[in-house]
Amino acid sequence: MTRRPPPLDLAVRRLYPDRPSTARIRKTAITLTRRLALPFAATLAGTALPASAATIDPAAYARARIAEADGAVASAAQDYARVLADDPQDIAIALRTFRAAVRAGDMPLADRAAAALAAQKAAPSDTALLALARAARDGDVTGAEAALRRFDGDRLRILAPPLRAWLALERGGDPFAALAQAPDEPVARRFAAETRALLLIATGRTDEGVAAVRALGGAAELAALDERVAAARLLIGQGKDKAARALLDDEAGATALRIEPNRGARPTLAFGASHLFTRIAADLATGEDPGVLTYTLLRAALRADPANDRARLLLAGVLARDDALDAGLALLAEVPADSPYASLAATGRVQMLADDGREDAALAALDALSVTKKTPVGDLQRLADLQMRLDRPAQAVPLYARLVKQAGAGADWTDWLQYGAALDGAGRWPAARDALQKAVAKGPDQPLALNYLGYALTQHRERVDEAQAMLEKAARLKPDDAAIADSLGWALYLRGQPVRALPLVERAAQADPLSAEIGEHLGDLYWQAGRRYEARYAWTAAQATATPVETARLATKIEQGLPQ
Repeated sequence: MTRRPPPLDLAVRRLYPDRPSTARIRKTAITLTRRLALPFAATLAGTALPASAATIDPAAYARARIAEADGAVASAAQDYARVLADDPQDIAIALRTFRAAVRAGDMPLADRAAAALAAQKAAPSDTALLALARAARDGDVTGAEAALRRFDGDRLRILAPPLRAWLALERGGDPFAALAQAPDEPVARRFAAETRALLLIATGRTDEGVAAVRALGGAAELAALDERVAAARLLIGQGKDKAARALLDDEAGATALRIEPNRGARPTLAFGASHLFTRIAADLATGEDPGVLTYTLLRAALRADPANDRARLLLAGVLARDDALDAGLALLAEVPADSPYASLAATGRVQMLADDGREDAALAALDALSVTKKTPVGDLQRLADLQMRLDRPAQAVPLYARLVKQAGAGADWTDWLQYGAALDGAGRWPAARDALQKAVAKGPDQPLALNYLGYALTQHRERVDEAQAMLEKAARLKPDDAAIADSLGWALYLRGQPVRALPLVERAAQADPLSAEIGEHLGDLYWQAGRRYEARYAWTAAQATATPVETARLATKIEQGLPQ
């Protein structure tokens, strides 16, 4: 069963293969569109128009809705601007315009729409984020205080104490007194602790601040890594490059973070607000539906601090996931080569193109990335994973081999599993078997490792008793996993136990209907059971997500059935 990581995977999140044929990502045959279902003629007739249909340009409104659904964010914003100008008092139009403008990054339009909503006393709470960001960027203390008052008594109130602390620092006051007003809640305490660590550095208490930053977690955790980058920028701004480098060089160079003098930051409200907004958006962006607040947080972060490339990368990923890939790619192109996040932007571009099915462009972008002796572990991991996702295991082998070698005795079951999967995909079975056996030895109770080795041994008709035992153990450990159920069912089928095999593979197909491999197995089992119509149906369905080689094989089965 193929597992796809999020569209823009900025952390060192690793691709764990389930079994031999699933270490790649397949492009689905059908791309679902989010285009509105309302007929264009009906839209023009007014059935989908707001209450003020008589005063606005219906064609512009229809174009905006269609562009919005198709991910053409700039076009949508332009047409919504025309509609808003026709009737700025229509709340529904103003709200749609605000959301479209934020998504597109058209801040003047977002401000106009927010003002129109405020005039009707209908402004959503997140408009205060953009207001605060603008005031912070402009050094407008009065405007910042007014925006912060809008946070009080609202769902954004949890952000007020850290933001007031940064404002107090900028005004020459005591930031820690303001921070002490944070409510005694888990999330509020976390934000306060993170802000306090940065404020310690900002106020010259470097040793205390660095210790507090380290206490928040290692660089392998993305939230902690972001905190370290923010701290490093403050240190660089103070001319403390050595301390910044020491903070970022932990975790054996987990990412390609670079120390550049021009990447330093001043301890301002703009810096603090941008970092805090990005921190929250990073949590929200990992969900199935990031939602409108994520867009506003990230646009506010970039408005306050245009040098915040972490926000830029997150926003690019959210846009790509929201069918606005071109807008996301344009944002990635804005990340400068000297940014701490430059390597993440480069690999993120490859991932976004691959997720969209633009495999040729993804491969070209991947081939443009170089690997040297100094390439950090995190970059090696991402590059190796991308090679596997683009079905190039031979190119992934030396990268995973290097990761295993660098880890030495600390290499865990995941290191050996990924290395073994790449070797297997490259057709180097004896070496793959050795690596996979090490993975199982390192993780004897890890269902992924057991499943991969058990299935591979079954496919190679080696140690079939031992292989079945591994698969049965994996199934006990993870009974709801479709790939494991299919592996066990297929092993039973190959060993002449189709009656036991069929229910397992049927269950796997129900759990993962998009897996071409499981669908093909189901068709084979149906055919052997004499259920020819169902077999051909299963094979036909499997073609929707199959690779070209698999599609050809399935076509032969559909036409001729299985050999007698």
